[in-house]
Amino acid sequence: MTEPRWFSQPYPPEGASAAEGIRNQLGRPELDLLTILVRESAQNSWDARLVQSPSPVDFRIDMWTVGPAHMSAWRELLLNGAPSGTETFPLYDTLRRGPVQVLAVSDRGTRGLGGPTRADDAVGADRDFVSFIRNIGEPRDTDLGGGTYGFGKGIFYLLSKSGSILVHSRCRTAEGGYETRLIGCALWKSYVAGETGESRRYTGRHWWGNTSSEVVEPLVGREAETTAQRLGLRPFGTEETGTTVVVIDPDLDELPAPEAARYLAETITWHLWPKMISVNGKQAAMRFTVTCDGVEHSVPDPRETRPLNLFVAAYESMTGPDGSELHCLKPKRYLGRLGLVKRIMPPLEPTRASLLLDIEDVVHHVCLMRPAELVVTYHAGPKPPSVNQGYAGVFRADEAMDETYAKAEPPTHDAWNPQSLLRPESTFVQVTFRRIQDELSNLLSLGGNARAGASNIALGAASSLFSGLVGGAWGIGGATSYAKPGSTSMRASKSDNAGDAAPRSSVGRPSPAPPTKDKTAGFDEYDSNTNSFPAPSGTSNTGPRQRPRVQYVGEPYYDDRGNESILVQEFRLPVPGPQQVRIDLAVTLPGTGGRETDPPIGASMPVLIGWEDDTGYLHTSESCVIDGSESVWRALVRPAPDTMTEIGVKVEGVKTS
Repeated sequence: MTEPRWFSQPYPPEGASAAEGIRNQLGRPELDLLTILVRESAQNSWDARLVQSPSPVDFRIDMWTVGPAHMSAWRELLLNGAPSGTETFPLYDTLRRGPVQVLAVSDRGTRGLGGPTRADDAVGADRDFVSFIRNIGEPRDTDLGGGTYGFGKGIFYLLSKSGSILVHSRCRTAEGGYETRLIGCALWKSYVAGETGESRRYTGRHWWGNTSSEVVEPLVGREAETTAQRLGLRPFGTEETGTTVVVIDPDLDELPAPEAARYLAETITWHLWPKMISVNGKQAAMRFTVTCDGVEHSVPDPRETRPLNLFVAAYESMTGPDGSELHCLKPKRYLGRLGLVKRIMPPLEPTRASLLLDIEDVVHHVCLMRPAELVVTYHAGPKPPSVNQGYAGVFRADEAMDETYAKAEPPTHDAWNPQSLLRPESTFVQVTFRRIQDELSNLLSLGGNARAGASNIALGAASSLFSGLVGGAWGIGGATSYAKPGSTSMRASKSDNAGDAAPRSSVGRPSPAPPTKDKTAGFDEYDSNTNSFPAPSGTSNTGPRQRPRVQYVGEPYYDDRGNESILVQEFRLPVPGPQQVRIDLAVTLPGTGGRETDPPIGASMPVLIGWEDDTGYLHTSESCVIDGSESVWRALVRPAPDTMTEIGVKVEGVKTS
């Protein structure tokens, strides 16, 4: 067995690329290194998938600290032949100073790094090994692939604080068998070394493996498997192919390892969700796993995660009959399909991953993707006038246009830049953005139809124009606080002092005060002087009986329940005794003060879902008998699209025998 060792590449007489130039080929990306790692490595794995396999690609990221059982092997194997000195080869100090943290990106169900191991032998189509290990900047060889010019592998070196990686792969051979390969690579900076008068310049590229020939070769077969086992790397199954890239001493952006694992899991969902969803009964294209020191960190399900569930709905719209075709008219060209969805929704709680994409409290973005269905970017459209509404879109380029959009991308594949293209290709990309803008204008226009689950009439559509002043086109109005049963006064601005302040409507206008006396079916005459009802006739109690009343707890708010957003109004019945509540729902038209309680034909109105008690039990009857107390109840309402909903809770006493 040959002991593997390092070999440092000297400059050949004809010249070569310096390590600094290769490291800089990713440019200065706006995304952080962990996000780029997820995007680039997943694109590599997708492009290397076994096309005929019915199983999804298995993609995983594992982080761990090399334990005492393996650390001695790491030092013994990876210090052999290593150049000394932090400036020229920082891995030397990394291995000597103590425990080493590693991050491994693995795929299975891919073809592995096969083909010749020498660049001068790679003349056929199968040259994955030399493309990843030897060469820099090769054009893609996968039709409709996610990558473009092979720069994605650079992120592995950039993420390593020492610029060092191990590559463990298993592939099929030309004879039909299987071969395991293991090689180390380092990319740092060029340098000069040697005795005075015999100094020599080196490119800063290093390889670790079998140095018995003129070119460093990978360890292969049983030797590769045994060495990988000594290092603690995950082995391959008998007929399993794929690749594991181990980043030594990763830069986690000052995040503790478990927090970095959670961030990676969330980042996978934001950037790779199209590969996570099953469509038309087909299983998801990829399967994702993230672990840290053996503990799995679940990758969020995009169908259950806000606001990505909105993008999933837009994707389904794009692939279905509701999708729109975008065209360039001069010169004529079919660009691709667009799907748009808008919804009433609670304000978002931004996360580290969403903030990196400039998605904060409101989603108003179109996800751009090429036919490979890997997220390029989230293109921001006009902001809705309220945080209680949002929309999402998905644009997928046509296969015939894939090369054009690919050439518009920077090395990190996270934008479409028409200015980097010549005509007519630049025109196609520019028109794409204009057509998307046109579709968004139609979606948000006053004449737009209501979307999913709504009627064909946008009830109160004028509220779209004024919603910034009164809470949103799909926003919420004030809830109604009835000073006494049957009254029409609106809830006070401070519900705890409803009797002390002038009630106000949802648009801020004073409403009529409650009458001093009123007769309502089922109720006795109300005495405004005592703020109470008289005791029922025939009883010995001569003191006044306190009237039933509703005490609102805060403003109405939106909440996610299942796959829909509902409107919630919390309230109490502070007066003891059994009381019956029922809902009063209307649509408020901003600027007029009018209330729509009878919708036009075909239009939607808000609907009561039920009454939820403090234990979470839902009473679905139209009215509900409640014992007055300090317990908080919730009225759950399904709002009408494109309207501003007004909620009122009416209460009446229940006579007991």
